[in-house]
Amino acid sequence: MSPMDESSDPSHQDPSESPRGSAGLSQHGGPSDPVLVHGDATPNSSISRRDLFRLTLGGGSGLALGGLLDVPAMRAATKDLKLSEVSEFTTSCNFCSCGCGMIAVVRDGKLLTMEGDYDHIVNRGSLCVKGISMFATHASPSRLTTPRYRAPGSDHWEDITWDDAIKRVAQKIRKTRDETWIATEKVDAPDLVVDRAAGDRTSSAPRFVPHEGPLAEVPVNRTDAIGFMGGAQNTNEECYLFQKAARLLGLAYVEHQARL
Repeated sequence: MSPMDESSDPSHQDPSESPRGSAGLSQHGGPSDPVLVHGDATPNSSISRRDLFRLTLGGGSGLALGGLLDVPAMRAATKDLKLSEVSEFTTSCNFCSCGCGMIAVVRDGKLLTMEGDYDHIVNRGSLCVKGISMFATHASPSRLTTPRYRAPGSDHWEDITWDDAIKRVAQKIRKTRDETWIATEKVDAPDLVVDRAAGDRTSSAPRFVPHEGPLAEVPVNRTDAIGFMGGAQNTNEECYLFQKAARLLGLAYVEHQARL
């Protein structure tokens, strides 16, 4: 074949005259075709089209993330979230008689959140749906924050102070106790043994003496008009003190929430 024939043969075409051009791009080039950077045709300076896309996307993502990680802005946004500025208090859920332990997180007198107490023997940090929603009762706009009083015959409630409310309750208890007080009671029991501790016995007289006769008037010192109920969320020690206070008032009807 003559040189002229070789020049006219497409398979022997000069690479510089190829449609790929100096940029090394083909009309139907795939993503693996080399791309020459800055016109330099050395193998060390060429990358594939796929690698070019990766570098472009990676660089853009890096710049975007760099703008998000603004350390001064992050410090300013989390300045009010320091745990050193909050206080924690333990309390109990009052929705049922289980009395699950809870931890209340407070800052500047404002309740921030409530969670289960992992050290509490009842729930070990777990809460049911009612306990989880306990915070909603605190933040509810319908929640009362002060005691209210409605006078007899009135059709509206008025806000009063806690001191006034406690005073009114104490007066009601005292009034009811005095009006319904039972000092003694006659009992039909021929074999009754009477306690003379509150009577006129002397040091030489026995405290308990047998009663003679069909009727006996014995001291009872009680009122049947007031009842007292303990709470399941209270500890045994607290319930013991409640029991002592109820007996001191002369109450006969003393019950506990767990018995209802």
